[in-house]
Amino acid sequence: MTPPLQLDPFYLILDDADWIERLVPLGVRLVQLRAKGMQESRLRLEIRRSLTVCRAHGCALVVNDHWRLAIEEGADIVHLGQEDLAAADVGAIRRADLRLGVSTHDRRELEMALRVEPDYVALGPIWPTILKAMPWAPQTPERLREWRTRIGDLPLVAIGGLNPDERLRAVLENGADSAAVVTDITRNPDPEARTREWIRATAAQRVRPEEELRTM
Repeated sequence: MTPPLQLDPFYLILDDADWIERLVPLGVRLVQLRAKGMQESRLRLEIRRSLTVCRAHGCALVVNDHWRLAIEEGADIVHLGQEDLAAADVGAIRRADLRLGVSTHDRRELEMALRVEPDYVALGPIWPTILKAMPWAPQTPERLREWRTRIGDLPLVAIGGLNPDERLRAVLENGADSAAVVTDITRNPDPEARTREWIRATAAQRVRPEEELRTM
């Protein structure tokens, strides 16, 4: 039986291998390559570059949406949005021993996600986000409590408008296991310093490296 996935509490999301090569060596243990609108040939190379740096620094690589390339290139985790989930071959992902995370924004999407027995569920946006236009109102940290009850022991990821201060505390206190971060770092004047700040802020919740490796 596959052991439960232990997610690092700091979940960094980046849009290319340049960013991953820049920030993962600082101590990041969980990173998602979220490359939108990229040709498959280039994306394959981006995944390979990302895997090289992740393997060198003990970081798990999540590939967003592109599950076939994730399988072929040997990523650790596939993350699917609802539209991609409907079109994906979840059986193929499982047979390749990749873990699966799914985005949710409302109760109906949570039901859809749970049908495929994911390894983690993400909820967002918790607060307003400038990452992209969202048709959903901010979920608020309190909604995480409902998700926590409904998903049981599955890891729960909070995303949208987070910072390493009071908003991190709020999502952890309301049941999130991991905080996913994009623009708080990539649009920060000093992304390296902000990354280190997040690592320090989540240090108490981090699993030991040997535990993390056993669950991947």
